Amino acid sequence: MKTVFDKELIRKYDRPGPRYTSYPPATEFTEKVGEEDYRRKLIESNSRKTPLSLYFHIPFCESGCYYCGCNIIISHRKGIEKPYLERVYKEMNFLTELLDRERKVVQLHWGGGTPNYLDSEEIEEFMEEIKKRFDFSEDAEISIEIDPRFATDHQLETIKRVGFNRISMGLQDLDEKVQKAINRIQPYSLMVETMEKLRSLGFQSINIDLIYGLPYQSRSSFERTVEKVIELNPDRIAVYSFAYVPWVKPIQKRIDPHTLPSAEEKLSILEMVVNKFQEAGYVYIGMDHFAKPQDELAIAQRKGELWRNFQGYTTRKGVELIGVGATSIGMLYDSYFQNYKTLREYNLAIDENRLPVYRGYILNRDDFIRREVIMDVMCNLGVNFEKIERMFNISFTDYFSSELENLKELEADGLIKVSNRRINILPPGRMLIRNVAMVFDAYLKTKKDLKFSKTI
Repeated sequence: MKTVFDKELIRKYDRPGPRYTSYPPATEFTEKVGEEDYRRKLIESNSRKTPLSLYFHIPFCESGCYYCGCNIIISHRKGIEKPYLERVYKEMNFLTELLDRERKVVQLHWGGGTPNYLDSEEIEEFMEEIKKRFDFSEDAEISIEIDPRFATDHQLETIKRVGFNRISMGLQDLDEKVQKAINRIQPYSLMVETMEKLRSLGFQSINIDLIYGLPYQSRSSFERTVEKVIELNPDRIAVYSFAYVPWVKPIQKRIDPHTLPSAEEKLSILEMVVNKFQEAGYVYIGMDHFAKPQDELAIAQRKGELWRNFQGYTTRKGVELIGVGATSIGMLYDSYFQNYKTLREYNLAIDENRLPVYRGYILNRDDFIRREVIMDVMCNLGVNFEKIERMFNISFTDYFSSELENLKELEADGLIKVSNRRINILPPGRMLIRNVAMVFDAYLKTKKDLKFSKTI
């Protein structure tokens, strides 16, 4: 089922809303939930014997990209990562004292920042330290983000040898004028060489990230980038909307706002992106993700088994995510926890032998019910009333009577179809799944100032 791009509907529904990497979203996290709660919830999680997913945040970059919205530290001087890694090892010690060592790790992801800021020896040592403390399943998904501008052949060979089987890399835009404006010079020839190297090493999955809405971009210029990416033939593609928020991310002050494409041009770029990738055979998974039809994400969505967590779409529902390192977020079955964002606060907590958690959230029964519904909307493009009723022993139509009433406008506009005790997302609604999910969000009803990106 291909997505239909309806500009009028998108204009009507383009409003701020959560991305639903969790429900409730991180805006509901509170500092009233902290380290002691995390210790208790980690211990409780052992009784469920659920598998684990590990996320490690490596905040360092050699060069600052002006569009960046991540929590990073820019430094050409190598060596600053070593004290950080030592503290990450110490945080792992704290965690393994609380977690059942027999629980298998089925997913591992290194994000950042730029994980390949670490040299080959550090990558090898880091993975050894992780594997000393955690037991991995044979079919674990082990992924890493890289910046191809700084990736050497030796690094890539090391990354594959230590066990990584999936890789993701930023490309953003191939236009030279755009690259200069965002301080990220990355020629197409480099991408071709990197893809050839990754293919020869036998990575199971390769993802490329793009960004639309950058300075000097136009529909025609970005179309050339999209065509080149299709030639590169990655397994997955993520196309993110640039959010210009210099009051939040000071590095963005280096971008002249007058060079950004208009809202209309940006919408036209997105329309082209969706159509081009679908014409090339990619499945529009939702939000900003595309995958080949035989990719695990596409298969899981067809089966109604896709899920979301703080890394985005995942095929491993029911896995409990442990975040390690500064700013990382953990996602247990019934609670979420986030580490301190600044290196200073993170380091201080570790040095004082504390888990570096500064805020979190513990779900109530209503959160569980609404999370299941929202994730089905976001991931599987529909909600089966009977499934929700069976899981939570409720009457769907009674519990969500006001929400079903509010869905009537979306149904009248052709975004969804409510019938046979099911909500189905129709092709024009696939671009607006966040808007459908927002109807079931109990927290949005109490918020006047929505601090979220727009849904398109």
